[in-house]
Order: sequence, then structure tokens, then C-alpha cells
Amino acid sequence: MLFKNVLVSPTLKNQLISLVKENRISHAQLFLSQAGVHSFALAVAYSQYICCQDRKEDDSCGICPSCMKFEKLAHPDLHFVFPNCITKKVKKDPDSRQFAQEFRDFVFSKNYHIDIEDWLSELGGENKQATINIRDCSNIIQQNSVQSYEGGYKIFIFWCLDRLYHAAAPKLLKTLEEPEKNTLFILLTENPDKILATILSRTQLVKIPPLTQEVVAQQLMGDFGMPAQKAADIAEISEGNYVKAISLHENSNELREMLRKFEVLFSGMSALRNHASPQQINYLTVQDVIASIVETGREEQKNFLRFVSRMIRNVLMLGAQNEKLVKATTEEKKIMSFFTKTIALKNIQPILNECNQALYHIERNGNSMLVFTDFYLKVSRLMLN
Repeated sequence: MLFKNVLVSPTLKNQLISLVKENRISHAQLFLSQAGVHSFALAVAYSQYICCQDRKEDDSCGICPSCMKFEKLAHPDLHFVFPNCITKKVKKDPDSRQFAQEFRDFVFSKNYHIDIEDWLSELGGENKQATINIRDCSNIIQQNSVQSYEGGYKIFIFWCLDRLYHAAAPKLLKTLEEPEKNTLFILLTENPDKILATILSRTQLVKIPPLTQEVVAQQLMGDFGMPAQKAADIAEISEGNYVKAISLHENSNELREMLRKFEVLFSGMSALRNHASPQQINYLTVQDVIASIVETGREEQKNFLRFVSRMIRNVLMLGAQNEKLVKATTEEKKIMSFFTKTIALKNIQPILNECNQALYHIERNGNSMLVFTDFYLKVSRLMLN
């Protein structure tokens, strides 16, 4: 991975390059980012630059033997540590080394835009808790005690450090504090609050800024040949999360269908508020929409309720003429404009409470038809006020 292919601030790239040039590489660095940022790719590019045999002014050469091994994520001095668990393949005592090839394949399939939920799905651990475990830490201590294969740095990249098993953490402390010469630990996390303070105190913090909407839009256009307006719309609601942006693109039909269902349900509620006739409220269409929601799985039902919550918050911002805080596509904004008079400050909190209550009952296997019918009637009554 070359620096030029990493979606991250040029300023941060230059800072990391300067550390290498000036021989000021801290032995333990914590890369802190929000979800969907190219932090793993940055860690690999940084490692590749350190090990490159013919470094350029602003990037690795990309063609030396070391870089060619990095391209395949197969450099003998590059070690990955990541959440793992018992699976159908590994039935006992799992560790990262046993899933090394699967992890490399996963990274390549996602073009380095990796996400923990996608990895857990790929892992197929049958809902088991994936962690960085004691065996992983023991392997690191063992690998750290031997000389590097190619005489340079040994580099350990911890992906999702916040999933480090609490009983395993103490085994790492001494190694992090006093590693062997030319050893680099790069720790990646999106949740620093879940990391022991004793580990945080032994690392140099590297904050990775979120991606801008412009960067996300440009990348979507480059990766998928997407029209500029569609790319801008997706970038608007992805909030700097490129993994989420890809998911929104791949599921654009589902997103459009959720918008249609939202429009039908809330149009019926608004019609009730205006004392419209049963024909205008169109109960049959409302019933069909509720039935179609119920026919989907529970995950899709929860996603719809989260979508409704996001739309309601955006309606309030739109009604308050605070468009800078509205995170929505052009099509969504058109629909939201119809409800700015019926969803306002006086009733938004009770409506959001009903969304959360419906979500709570769906998560606990409540009868979906009853939950969504009850949700529709209660929110309709709230919109009458």
C-alpha cells in the first residue's frame, strides 16, 4: 500500500514520513480514528515506507523486494493481530495466526476499507465474541524476542485494539514499554475509552481526522463511476465514513424503498392531523406498507426504525432552517419538506421515544405487526397536537 493510495490528510502523511526520515519512530503508536476511515491502510503504508529499500521523498518505491511483499501483505516482519474466535474451521484455541490468510483475503476483497462487523460476518463465528486473546499476546512476545527476518523493523499492527481481552492486556504491558530494538507496535482503535489506561500511557497518539465530504464523493466517483450528484448525496449522509458510503451505494435500492415507506406512513399521519377523509389518508396503502415492513427480517425492521429516527431529526433541522446540520440526500430533503409543519420541537422527543420503544420491542422479538401498527397509531396521535 502506497501513501498516495490512502484516503487520509496529506498533512498526516507528511508527519509520518518526517518521523521516518528523522529517525524519530516511536516504538508504540496509537492510531485513533472514527469508523470508516482508512486507518488500517495508513498503518500498512507507514510500515511499508519504513521497510522500503529505496524510499522516495514522499512515498515508498513500490517495486523493491520489500514493497512487493507488502503488496501481498506477506512480508515476514509484518505481523497482524486482530479479533478472532472459535469457528467451524478452528474449533479450539484460536489466534490471529490461524486466520492470517482469511484476513489478508478479507482486506483485499474490501480494498482496505475494512470494518469490524464485516470481518465478524466473514469469520462466521456463530455469534461468538471475537477478541484479541491471550494466545495472540503470547505469540507477540515470542516473535518480539527473535531477530527480524530481513534485518530491519519488526512491525505489529493491532486492528481493533479495543477488543483486546481484559485478561490478555497485562501480558502486553512490559513488551510495549521495553520492546526489542527496531520493533514497532501500531495500535488501531475507534474506541479509546475501552482501552486500559496503562496501555494508552505507553503509546504515542496519532489522531486520524475524519474524511471530508469532498474526499468521500471524489472517491465514490473514482471507485464506482458514480454521477457527481449521487456521490455528493451519499457523501452527505455517510458523515466521513467511507465504509458506510460504500454500503449506501450497494444498498441504494433498499434506501429508496425505505424512503417510500416513510413517505406513505407519515403522509397518512399528516393527513390525520388535517382531519382528512379516509380516502386521503389511504389506510389500505398504509396497511400494505406496514405488512411489507413486517415481512422483512428483524434486522431490516430495526434498520427502518433507525432510518425513521434520522429522517425525523433532519425534518426538525430543516424546519428550523438549519440546513447545515441536515444530513440527507436531495431526494430525502424533498420528502422531508412536506413534514416540517407537523414534526416540530413540541413533539419530536415523544416521536423519537416511540421509535426507540418500537426498536426495543423488535429487538426482544415482539410481534412485528403489533409493534408497527402501535407505532403508527401512537405517532399519528402525537402529530395531532
